[in-house]
Amino acid sequence: MITFCALLATLAGAVLVYLASGQQRLRASSLPVSARLAGWLLVALGTLGWCYDAGTGAGITAALTALMLTWVLLPYLAWWRIGTPEADAS
Repeated sequence: MITFCALLATLAGAVLVYLASGQQRLRASSLPVSARLAGWLLVALGTLGWCYDAGTGAGITAALTALMLTWVLLPYLAWWRIGTPEADAS
């Protein structure tokens, strides 16, 4: 159960950090800075949960892997949702 909570906290934090970025394309405008801070707090909490459940090395690795996969998936999700400008022009 700790692993599941750590995963949810890490994923939710990664999404908040992404949506608070000026480069995100899922929303019309980015979230405020407080959302970014809350996201980093959730990431830290999730990392602590991973470390408690799996040990320090494996916990940090699991947290970084979850962050990486989320931050790679979200721009593709935005691209799929919005589409490409080249496809709209033709």
